[in-house]
Amino acid sequence: MDLALLLKALILGVVEGLTEFLPVSSTGHLILIGDLLNFNDERAKVFTIAIQLGAILAVCWEYRAKVIEVVRGIGRSAAANRFVINLLIAFLPAAVMGLLFIKIIKFYLFHPIPVATALIVGGLLILWAERREHVIEVEQVDDMDWKHALKVGLAQCLALIPGTSRSGATIIGGLFFGLSRKAAAEFSFFLAIPTMFAATFYDLYKNRELLDWNDLTLIAAGFAAAFFSALLAVRALLRFVSNHDFTIFAWYRIVFGIVILVTAYTGVIGWSEA
Repeated sequence: MDLALLLKALILGVVEGLTEFLPVSSTGHLILIGDLLNFNDERAKVFTIAIQLGAILAVCWEYRAKVIEVVRGIGRSAAANRFVINLLIAFLPAAVMGLLFIKIIKFYLFHPIPVATALIVGGLLILWAERREHVIEVEQVDDMDWKHALKVGLAQCLALIPGTSRSGATIIGGLFFGLSRKAAAEFSFFLAIPTMFAATFYDLYKNRELLDWNDLTLIAAGFAAAFFSALLAVRALLRFVSNHDFTIFAWYRIVFGIVILVTAYTGVIGWSEA
């Protein structure tokens, strides 16, 4: 095993876990960090798809009591049925848009400059969202109705653009549509489960010819790093939003995006396809 390659796998696993559920774009960060580490070929793309499972399972583990309660209550509990229906409604818009446009998006936008641009634009939108008057209609996830779910699902479509952030689109979208910070964050986490499972397995199937058993150790290392770092990130974000807004993430996105653009256009860093 190449130790340098293993280190890259661990770094990318930590990046995936820390950024997947924060409004800063995990895909964008993986593209950028992978570019810096020179780990951005076809093999690396399959690796980054596979390690997302670690982050997804971290949410499943953190909310295992809720997940078990909902599964057991399907067909028996009105609250469980409503919760599942809301997730399905929120899941469908991005699923349909992804199937229709993901090839075009990956070809044109999965590069450092488009990612940096999306980071900046997304940061400005977060600042705008935080400066609006926030009228709360929904305090808890279980209080959502199908209209709230549909609106959040439509917002999630923006996350198909790398650098936008799936969690950022759904959380900030939730704030726009009357969810409390806690409800918006938790629904974003729950929505990640079907969305990311579907996207991950679909991508793995489409790229199955690139899978290599020799990469199993790399994938396992990245998977474990993503799981534990995502677990920390989810718990930290829930504590954070109880007393803070998302402004700090907006400024992080803007500054990071500007640094990428400046280093690209000055030639300080030779970003790929910059």
